[in-house]
Amino acid sequence: MVNDRWKDMGRASPLEDGQQEKSQRMSCGYILCTVLLSVAVLLAVTVTGAILFMNHYHTPVTESPPIISTNPEEANALVTIEKVDSSRINIFIDPNCPDQAGSFTRLEGFQSSVLRAVIDHDTEMKSSKGQERALLVTVADEVAKLLTHATQLRADCDSLKKGHNAMGQELNALQNEQGRLIQLLSESQTNMARLVSSVSDVLDTLLKDRGMARPRLKADLQRPPARGARPRGCSNGSRPRDCFDIYTSGQQEDGIYSIFPTHYPSGFQVYCDMTTDGGGWTVFQRREDGSVNFFRGWEAYRDGFGKLTGEHWLGLARLHALTTQASYELRIDLEDFDNGTAFAQYGTFGVGLFSVDPEEDGYPVTIADYSGTAGDSFLKHNGMKFTTKDLDNDHSENNCAAFYHGAWWYRNCHTSNLNGQYLKGHHSSYADGVEWSSWTGWQYSLKFTEMKTRPIREEN
Repeated sequence: MVNDRWKDMGRASPLEDGQQEKSQRMSCGYILCTVLLSVAVLLAVTVTGAILFMNHYHTPVTESPPIISTNPEEANALVTIEKVDSSRINIFIDPNCPDQAGSFTRLEGFQSSVLRAVIDHDTEMKSSKGQERALLVTVADEVAKLLTHATQLRADCDSLKKGHNAMGQELNALQNEQGRLIQLLSESQTNMARLVSSVSDVLDTLLKDRGMARPRLKADLQRPPARGARPRGCSNGSRPRDCFDIYTSGQQEDGIYSIFPTHYPSGFQVYCDMTTDGGGWTVFQRREDGSVNFFRGWEAYRDGFGKLTGEHWLGLARLHALTTQASYELRIDLEDFDNGTAFAQYGTFGVGLFSVDPEEDGYPVTIADYSGTAGDSFLKHNGMKFTTKDLDNDHSENNCAAFYHGAWWYRNCHTSNLNGQYLKGHHSSYADGVEWSSWTGWQYSLKFTEMKTRPIREEN
């Protein structure tokens, strides 16, 4: 097949051969023109460079050197350089040029001051270290002294504790002795009261035999009894000393009776509780509805006030006469506004037991041997005098009666305040109501209270 192609090419027409020769001649002409043009450009560049070189190149000329001289006309000029073109260059001396000697002097002074500062600082450091060392020694001495003082204080405290314990033991012994003496005195008073009663009964019998009649006496606390009224007494005709005598005589109904204590022969009327805990109780205080004002003065509490069948206070004078004729006990019945009840009972009770002048002594209370369900709120008042708003006998700086709106055997000030304001239950004020703190706290005023006493029964 290749041979055939070459054969075909060999058989090409003469027209095509003529065209090829013509194109080859045109290519040679173009090349020749290009070469000639390049030569012409190179020649032009060469000529131009030669011209420029000739314009800028000069034949070297020997010039005279510049003239250097001092110029006395210039005050501060050091040298003057005069060039060929007559221009001058002046070099001036700077009047403020540094003085090297002065610089060295200042440097030495600065070095000396730095050295002195270092020496002073070192001296101060040594001094401060010495002071610190002395201070540490002083502190150590003071600490040693404080430790010694603390040891001494501890020893003193231990000795005080031992002394306090010894005093407590002695105080307990004294209290025990006091209780024993009170018991002996009570027994002696009981025996004396029985003796006086026996003598009184004998005298009464003698007087009756002689046909003498006794005057009738006042029965109520505030007014005399109605004319013709005859106070109830013992069924055997003898005069009862208290409600217990009336109870043992067979009269066992609650109500008002006349009693004639040994040291109060004129007698007075009382309300007798014949049902509570075996009966025979002489009532001397009752709160139940707030109808009676209990914020009163000394005379009212000494003589008594109120109504026997309602709220009343029997009176300190009568209470003293009643409780000094034998050994008596105390019962306090309490009730709140939720109908809850409680009681406190004390095996020993008396008012002014050892007083020659009980009013002058303030009718002090004797109380001991608690039992009951209300908790004790009275024993802390043992031995205290009675205080009213106009007669301050308590141990407080203020008048406790005036401050807590009551009257009581206050100490400083109270744990009970049964003669306080009738505030009807919970109240915002503090401890100024009818209070029994061990049962209802300091801000609850009780609905009902009743204080009563009777002689200690022999079977007890």
